[in-house]
Amino acid sequence: MPALFAHQRTICSQNGLKFLGAWRRLLPKLHARGAKSKTTLQLKELPQGILTTDKVAPEEEDERPTYPTMVQQARNNMQKFENCVLLTRVGGFYELYFEHAEEYGPLLNLKIAQKKTVAGPVSMAGFPYFQLDRFLKILVQDLNKYVAISEEYANNASGKVKSGGLLFDRKVTRIISPGTLIDEKFMDPYENNFLLAIYPMDEVVRAEANINGLPAELINDAPLPGLASMPVGLAWLDLSTGDFYTQSTTMGALSSVIPRIRAKEIVLNKTLGSTVQASLLATLEHDRHLVTYHPAQIEAPSISDWAPMLEVSVSAATQATFASEEVAAGSLLLNYVQERLQGLGIKLQPPVRRSDKETMGIDRNSMRGLEVLETLRDGLGGGKGSLLYVIRKTVTKSGTRLLKDWLASPSTSLSVINSRLDLVERFLDEPSLREDILNMLRRSYDAQRLVQKFALGRGDADDLVSLQRAIEATRGIDNIMQRYTSALGPPSKAPGDDVDEDSCLQKMSSRLSLDGPSALAARIAEVIDEEGLSESHRMEESEGADMLALAQEVLNSEGSSEDMEALSRVVRSKASTKASKEQDVESEDTWIMRTSASPTLQRLHDTLADLRQEKANLTAKLRQQLGAQSLSLRWTPGLGHFCHIKGAKDVRTSLESFANVRSVSSSKSTRSFHLSEWSTLGSTIDQTRFQIRAEEQRVFQELRQQVVRNLVTLRRNAAVLDELDIACALAVLAHEQHYVRPLLNLSTAHKIVAGRHPTVTQGLEEQGRAFTSNDCFVGAPERIWLLTGPNMAGKSTFLRQNALITILAQTGSFVPAAHAELGIVDQLFSRVGAADNLFRDQSTFMVEMLETANILRAATSRSFVVMDEVGRGTTPEDGVAVGFACLEYLARVNGCRTLFATHFHSLADMTSGWASVGCYCTAVSEGEGGGWAYVHRLRRGVNRRSHALKVARLAGIPESAIETARRVLESVEGPSGGREGRTGEHDVVDVQSVAEEKLG
Repeated sequence: MPALFAHQRTICSQNGLKFLGAWRRLLPKLHARGAKSKTTLQLKELPQGILTTDKVAPEEEDERPTYPTMVQQARNNMQKFENCVLLTRVGGFYELYFEHAEEYGPLLNLKIAQKKTVAGPVSMAGFPYFQLDRFLKILVQDLNKYVAISEEYANNASGKVKSGGLLFDRKVTRIISPGTLIDEKFMDPYENNFLLAIYPMDEVVRAEANINGLPAELINDAPLPGLASMPVGLAWLDLSTGDFYTQSTTMGALSSVIPRIRAKEIVLNKTLGSTVQASLLATLEHDRHLVTYHPAQIEAPSISDWAPMLEVSVSAATQATFASEEVAAGSLLLNYVQERLQGLGIKLQPPVRRSDKETMGIDRNSMRGLEVLETLRDGLGGGKGSLLYVIRKTVTKSGTRLLKDWLASPSTSLSVINSRLDLVERFLDEPSLREDILNMLRRSYDAQRLVQKFALGRGDADDLVSLQRAIEATRGIDNIMQRYTSALGPPSKAPGDDVDEDSCLQKMSSRLSLDGPSALAARIAEVIDEEGLSESHRMEESEGADMLALAQEVLNSEGSSEDMEALSRVVRSKASTKASKEQDVESEDTWIMRTSASPTLQRLHDTLADLRQEKANLTAKLRQQLGAQSLSLRWTPGLGHFCHIKGAKDVRTSLESFANVRSVSSSKSTRSFHLSEWSTLGSTIDQTRFQIRAEEQRVFQELRQQVVRNLVTLRRNAAVLDELDIACALAVLAHEQHYVRPLLNLSTAHKIVAGRHPTVTQGLEEQGRAFTSNDCFVGAPERIWLLTGPNMAGKSTFLRQNALITILAQTGSFVPAAHAELGIVDQLFSRVGAADNLFRDQSTFMVEMLETANILRAATSRSFVVMDEVGRGTTPEDGVAVGFACLEYLARVNGCRTLFATHFHSLADMTSGWASVGCYCTAVSEGEGGGWAYVHRLRRGVNRRSHALKVARLAGIPESAIETARRVLESVEGPSGGREGRTGEHDVVDVQSVAEEKLG
């Protein structure tokens, strides 16, 4: 080593310090770490000449400029929750920082400011805390963003030291996404907010396919045999109500299951293989679902792991009925929810297993084409023109949610359907009973969501009052049902009628449990002071007006005219009025609980009354001693307790007679001073108030716990009220629209007499027109009805009306017909309308064929299929071929009830010898003077004229174009085909008679 450093000194003297720095960087290569060692180096071994050196990176400084602690907290949370928009609570505001402010500030119409810090300017934007729901709606519902809420927590002594003196620490308490809403005000009260987890068992299929020898990256991307039959677990919940469901299905059936659930967000396993993932996304893309990927944390999930999140644990016997894919999906779902809620405790209802066999399957295309829940025109749920719009007569929000679920999942159980129909019939026969029940239901509030708020620890005093009224309404409904059951008895029955309508009321009444809830309602009434609660709301509105006044002041100085318009005129006027008022007197205390809520509360209120009397006495004594009638005893956060005198005359009063007086401020018209006697008394009053608040909070927590103890009972009672609401609504519908009770059986036939389309009938009645009813006897022996007829003559309406009647019947509703007898349908398929999917490179005909293929593959002998214009998207020859192939397959393989409408009249000739196919048609009636009218009444036979030119003329096609089309049509049809002027009656041919003659 000495020789080495001797060389180093020589180098320094010859080439200077720059060369020395470059040479020193070679030293690490010449040294070996570990024990001391001696290394020698010959001069000739050193690099010769000018050494090229890399630019030396500047050494990092130990101390860099840092952001203020509060801003750094926000930065840390942004890094921790990097896929979320962070909203940080700062006093009375929620604020966005850094790139979040720059990106989302303009979208939220917020002004972006720059906060100067030693580390550089920080972009920031904010809004008042009471507007949180408004901005959450934009971020979560409109923009589909995840939002992390960072709240303030008071620091203890050590926390203040660590944070540099900050009074508050800020932690993310919840991550809000479209599927994890709880009680936000912008939630749709008439719709469930479901979060769905889908768990395909692709690893099982891969193991069975025996491809485990491949590398992992190839296994994930390899094509899977039997993908459509792959087991898939589903689990979905609604955090706002506590509903929790699971189901086992297959990849091929997802297209009918997912539309029924109508989830707001879907969770998938992060480790899904690309083949399965692509198949899933292709199924989900049609409804534009928000998809979130979450890692499955548990390798061997078990239902017992769910126990902390359920109100009642699942028994071992029940656990054994769940499929492994359901358990995996449920575990994935609950793990995701726990992460989103950041430790917030939840209590869900025990999982309810759903089965494909328990409900009628209705795929996405059928749900949309039949306009069950929303219209094709505007896509609005419950919009005018949808089936839901017609039958929605419910008076409660939770009842409407359940009605949607029933409509999307009609039952296939005869006992369930008949029990629903029994209740509807009882309410239809007893209008006074129905009205009494409805009047009580209108007072019941949304008990499902009220109870769930308490299960999540979020219920407030208003929710307690609403819950009390809901319990009282439940008790009133129970009394009404018992009174009608005992006093009136069952209504008169027709001969042979075996329906016991009285027992249905008894069953509903027996499901209600009121002992615990009644005691809870009585306790709430004893504790909550509704007048005080109303006064507290008034004060909160006053505080909100103060905040708006501050916002207005900021906008006046910094905002634009557009910003000012964001404040509504009414709110702006309230804010201005509030800001201009002077508070000359001390505000009175408002208490949300009665003084008799607890012995401790009574004692504290008595003490406070005595202290207030002492304050009044002290005020009177001081006024007398000082001769100042304007004297008042006050308190402010900055000055504490002080005496205030107002008025030029009273201000001149001398305070020399008081020993413990310290002047605070004085002017020509006011004087303020501290008096030890008032300071002591005021402190005692404040302490007593604090004790009252603490006792109120303790009593309130006891009430919350009492609600949680009655959680199961309250939810069961709420479920009964929802069913009663639907039964009353359907009875009102049947009374107003003259619906009849359907007869359900296990046959495979429809026998509908004088059936009507529920939505079209109502639309025509609004125009003063009548609907033409039609019979439908599809099943045995004619399993397929082949319908022909003119455009606009009602073929599609007939198809849809029978599908909707089937849905209504199995929902448990009366139906629009003179008589209806239906065999239970396991799946309903509808191929109607025309649409393309150009984004997926799918033409109109391709979409039509995809839907047709799904029907032919999935329909069973118990299914009901309606198909309209199959094959119209291609040439007539190809269309006829495709149409015939579909008819043949439906008759030979599927064997299901089918209504098949077409303009390919040759199909009637091609199937004329089939016993399972019946031909029916509509027509056009033409008069001598050129007038004509549609004949919507269905008759047996084939109508070989579509009368397209009549529709074209009605649509406004220029007359010259109509004439051209007529000449072309005549040339195509030939001399024998020019029958445009002949009556439509002659176009109808009874194909069955012709077939019998040929076979004859």
